Amino acid sequence: MTLPPELLAKIDEVITHYPVSARSAVLPLLHLIQHQFGYIQPDAVNWVAGRLGLEPVQVLEVVTFYPGFRQTAPGKYHIRVCRTLSCAMAGSYELMENLCKATGIDRSHADHHHPVSVSPDGHYSIEFAECLASCGSGPVCMVNDDFHEAITPDKVSGLLAKYA
Repeated sequence: MTLPPELLAKIDEVITHYPVSARSAVLPLLHLIQHQFGYIQPDAVNWVAGRLGLEPVQVLEVVTFYPGFRQTAPGKYHIRVCRTLSCAMAGSYELMENLCKATGIDRSHADHHHPVSVSPDGHYSIEFAECLASCGSGPVCMVNDDFHEAITPDKVSGLLAKYA
């Protein structure tokens, strides 16, 4: 796995924050790698393990435990729809259905271990998220790092138009 020099420098700097136990640096390193590449590929698991002197399974345990880490490539625009109680009551499940219809995404195979579904053209990907911390303005979703509140199911076309 080849990492850009800027990312390597950031990784080296982050590791210095954990002088007692290199294992404590697993989470921040995985976040940096996912931010750079969009997901955690198997080579990344091995690279992080080697860099921190760990067994690959110790890194894989972290990747598979936290649903925020993706093990497959997302679309260009990754959508996360909040599904906790406030948003569900405000229509987040209908929002998910409308987003899938509008983007051509089939979520029939999505589960806890493979939560991300990608559109046939690779332009969009989608998954449910647990609480995006805006319970009073649901349903809410994020597109990449952009936060959107009060996105009712009928606002899907307007939301997607921003990312066409």
